[in-house]
Amino acid sequence: MRVPLSWLREYVDLPATETGRDVQAKLISAGLEVETVEQLGAGLTGPLVVGKVLTIEELTEFKKPIRFCTVDVGQANGTGEPQEIICGARNFAAGDKVVVALPGAVLPGDFRIAERKTYGRVSRGMICSGDELGMGDDGTHGIIVLPPELEIGIDATKLLELYDEVLDIAVTPDRGYCLSMRGVARETATAYGLPLRDPALLDVPAPNSYGYPVRITDPIGCDRFTARTVVGLEPEARSPIWLRRRLQKAGMRPISLAVDVTNYVMLELGQPLHAYDRSRLEGPIGVRRAEAGEKITTLDGTVRVLDAADLVITDNRGPIGIAGVMGGAHTEIADPETDPETGVVTATAEVVIEAAHFDAISIARTARRHKLSSEASKRFERGVDPQAAAAAAQRCVDLLVLLAGGTAEAGVTEVSAPSAPRTITLPANHPDKVAGVDYGRETVVRRLQEVGCDVYGQDELVVTVPSWRPDLNEPNDLAEEVIRLEGYENLPSTLPKPPAGRGLTERQRVHRRVGRALAGAGYVEALNYPFIGEQALDHLGLDADDARRRLVKLVNPLSDEEPALRTTLLPGLLGALRRNDSRGSHDLALFETGLVFRPEGQPGVAVRLPVDRRPSDAEIAEVNAVLPAQPRHAAVVLAGAREQAGWWGKGHPSDWADAIEAGRAVAAEAGVELIISADQHVPWHPGRCAAFHVEVDGEKVLVGHAGELHPRVVKAFGLPARACAMEIDLDLLEKANEGPVKAPRISSFPVATQDVALVVAADVPAADVQAALSEGAGELLESVRLFDVYTGDQLGEGTKSLAYALKFRAEDRTLTVDEATAARDAAVALASERTGAVLRGA
Repeated sequence: MRVPLSWLREYVDLPATETGRDVQAKLISAGLEVETVEQLGAGLTGPLVVGKVLTIEELTEFKKPIRFCTVDVGQANGTGEPQEIICGARNFAAGDKVVVALPGAVLPGDFRIAERKTYGRVSRGMICSGDELGMGDDGTHGIIVLPPELEIGIDATKLLELYDEVLDIAVTPDRGYCLSMRGVARETATAYGLPLRDPALLDVPAPNSYGYPVRITDPIGCDRFTARTVVGLEPEARSPIWLRRRLQKAGMRPISLAVDVTNYVMLELGQPLHAYDRSRLEGPIGVRRAEAGEKITTLDGTVRVLDAADLVITDNRGPIGIAGVMGGAHTEIADPETDPETGVVTATAEVVIEAAHFDAISIARTARRHKLSSEASKRFERGVDPQAAAAAAQRCVDLLVLLAGGTAEAGVTEVSAPSAPRTITLPANHPDKVAGVDYGRETVVRRLQEVGCDVYGQDELVVTVPSWRPDLNEPNDLAEEVIRLEGYENLPSTLPKPPAGRGLTERQRVHRRVGRALAGAGYVEALNYPFIGEQALDHLGLDADDARRRLVKLVNPLSDEEPALRTTLLPGLLGALRRNDSRGSHDLALFETGLVFRPEGQPGVAVRLPVDRRPSDAEIAEVNAVLPAQPRHAAVVLAGAREQAGWWGKGHPSDWADAIEAGRAVAAEAGVELIISADQHVPWHPGRCAAFHVEVDGEKVLVGHAGELHPRVVKAFGLPARACAMEIDLDLLEKANEGPVKAPRISSFPVATQDVALVVAADVPAADVQAALSEGAGELLESVRLFDVYTGDQLGEGTKSLAYALKFRAEDRTLTVDEATAARDAAVALASERTGAVLRGA
């Protein structure tokens, strides 16, 4: 909601010295989110005056049409002589009043006006458009043409209200009343302790039987409908400058007088209105639910197919508007048209004003169903004051009579469902208990009265909630009003004292350790939304029966393209990789830890848990039983260089081995050793994919995969060539953990290193050889590392050489050469027995 400070001052007598920044601070203290204060007219200086175009000479010798104009600016130029100005706009004629920037003026953007020779003439100033003055869009995109009655030479900055401050307020869903000047003025008056001039306090005539007929068949969807009629509108009437400027400052575009008036009243009182051309209506106005398949052409020119749950406005022909969202094109206010032969202007002369109150949930669902968010729907779905409909209709009628020379018909239609004011019983000390501050009954009553409540009682208060506050429904809502008006900043800060012995669970500790380990290894965390679409699974190349294609679909997804919860972390990470690569970051290593969602069995319906007590263990178990499995995964993606090249030497491109090493690092933080073997698994390259297994209760369990992505996946996602990835199940790693991770003991005795080179068949995995070496070496082995792989003619076809570095160390002594050699020989013997390995050169 954009709130011009000059408009706000009409309802609250703010001190003359108060700036927009001061008002912003007060409103923020009262709980409103005032995001910015825009300074209108910043950088604009005069002279800027009203001028009258005397003559226009068309210069046709140039590529684009140029006009040489003489403009009377009175004595504003110091001479009284006509001002000569070059202009390329075509939307004005001789005799029109325009805005002229004289030499010496500075327009927004530091655009300085001076005499200059152009197109063979001397231009002494500029005829201005709204965009050039920073006024916003007025619908013409051309020169500002002023009313003919304005005096020549007067200051245009004051006339056009070019200097102002506008507060931009992000209105939260529970404060829909602040989507109006009336609501913001009420908050401002309360914050300053000043009286409010309520613009809704108008003399409204009583309803009678001879107003425009209205029939409501769905009183739940529409509980109030007011209709007023104004006739005799002057076809040439235009919105005055002050009205257009207020709409522009509030972020709306002026259209025509009748439409501008309805928009103005909506901004002023918060009640959306709609104006119908009475000559285009056939029969009474009705409010009902749409019939499935009915169609309507809305004001934006779109033909929309209606749903049976949509609330519509009708006449005898059918729907003429989607209630609370957008009107129909068939009853639209006609734009003024001039007959080229007679010069007679024709336009809508009779209008029916609608001011209604619709069900918030129904309007919200309709707007989302048709993807049609309007200024009206934004207000209705947040809650509109039902008591303001009659006042808004009266205000609209008054403005049309004043500005368009119309006549208000005596008929007043008001159809309303019976309703009673809402009351809440509140202990006088309840806000004190909620805030931990002793406010006292007097303060509680005063603050509730300031927000419009009627309060009765002593220790037990009976509070009648005002009609414009649908968000106040229980004692805690009233307590919040007291606390925010007294100032959140005045609440004492008290740190909670957790009971001894509590802290992070082992699952949480593993999660944090994994994140720190990957960050320490050079990976950058990327947090992605947990949503996915079928297209991403297609890009991964998953088979139709792949478990990862079983999705949990959302009833109300944020995006139709991603309507389900993710079953793997890879699509989100690969999307982040693609975006960063496209923006020039080519050496990337990203990681994410988070939940994936794997449905198991038949879907069920969860019970609705109580809110007035703690749910029982059985109720919680019943809810958990219908939820999908939600294991926590960790995943990484890599592309480009893993190590940069430089003066220190060659770099190292990321490859499948780096992805596998990331899996090892994650498992190490969980205190588990991975069993790594070759595998073929989508979306990895079939020849460069490794499977991760661990032992859980004596069984070998698959926990993840790593390697280079398949070229088809790389192409589908638009990734750099040879991109790699890893994904692993953290919950399974936690199950494989046999207890807290123990820090390694550091021996003070030296290490004994023995290198062995073993020749094996080319299809023997290096991991199998390493596992045999580790088991055969016994307790003295500290580590084993593969440091070289060789293939060549010297070894023969179908074989390879694997070179390992074995480190031996004892905790209580220095090992002798014989002990280290014996351990090495035992390791080689077991490797030979299991894998057929032969010592190279033996």
